[in-house]
Amino acid sequence: MDEGKKLLFLTLTCLFFCFSHFLGTLADQLNQAKPLVPAVFAFGDSIVDPGNNNQLMTLAKGNFPPYGQDFYGHVPTGRFSNGKIPTDLIASGFGVKDLLPPYVGYDLSPQDILTGVSFASGASGFDPLTSHMANVISMPGQLKLFGEYKERLKQIAGEENMDKIISKAFYLICVGTDDIANTYFGPTFRSVIYDIPSYVDSLLSNATSFIEQLQTTGARNIGLVGLPPIGCIPSQRTLGGGIARDCEPRRNYGAQLFNSGIQKEFEKILKRPHTQGTKLTYINIYDILIDLIQQPEAYGFEETHKGCCGTGILETAVFCNSGTSDTCADVSQYVFWDGYHPTEKAYKIIVKHIFDNYLKILI
Repeated sequence: MDEGKKLLFLTLTCLFFCFSHFLGTLADQLNQAKPLVPAVFAFGDSIVDPGNNNQLMTLAKGNFPPYGQDFYGHVPTGRFSNGKIPTDLIASGFGVKDLLPPYVGYDLSPQDILTGVSFASGASGFDPLTSHMANVISMPGQLKLFGEYKERLKQIAGEENMDKIISKAFYLICVGTDDIANTYFGPTFRSVIYDIPSYVDSLLSNATSFIEQLQTTGARNIGLVGLPPIGCIPSQRTLGGGIARDCEPRRNYGAQLFNSGIQKEFEKILKRPHTQGTKLTYINIYDILIDLIQQPEAYGFEETHKGCCGTGILETAVFCNSGTSDTCADVSQYVFWDGYHPTEKAYKIIVKHIFDNYLKILI
């Protein structure tokens, strides 16, 4: 082979391998860019509310400083944290989008509609009294909004594509903490009428009803976040933990009862004929959050008994505002942002735990 042919052969060989590498890299990028689910929807309370309460006449809001101090542009959006909340991190983790927007009072683009929204309303609960007291969107009200959303989705995607999106989307339910913290242990007669087990039974009944109604709308992949150690939340330590502000055991007991009970309810639901093809996943966050609280140094935290906002022992929502409350010097050292809600850093650890332990089940 003369020198010219050798050079041509080497050139073509090099081009072949370079092009093959390019195609492989491009394929990897395309695979990585493909979302694991077509859309994400959220129902529940302030943990997953990105701003649905902003237009409501309620004290349960977070659309003012210092909320959002570490969010894009330092803008308070209605998210009850210093930055992103779990639904943002979950939508991002699924490869769907960076932020999960609110459905109410937000200028939704067609792409927002196609890829999912949150219907959650801070201070809502499975107990109808919970949302009524706070003047927020009840769980049945959130389902009604979802029905309205489906009509908008159908107009954009068409009925066939709408059905595909609805059936393959991931549905997150995160609610119940306010029922125990604010309604049962709050200024109502619930604790007079019910003991803790019977009250939790009523919550489980309403939770089961909500899930079954959600199924009738076409939802097939539903994850329910269990309750956290409610008695160890800063505000609940203050209200029920005595002078030492210890974790309050009765609130934790209620959370544990609910968590064990909802898993049994899932088993019953999945045995029913009409639930064929439905996936129900209980997501345990109790253990990871109690671990953050009991072993903060393992996760890079120092403060677990107080929030970063104000005194850190009670302030939340309108009582955590830049007019009356300063914030801590280093939010990265705090598990809790205010008297009730975790920081973005804590949320990232919790959501990582969810993906590490549940991703194969959720998709």
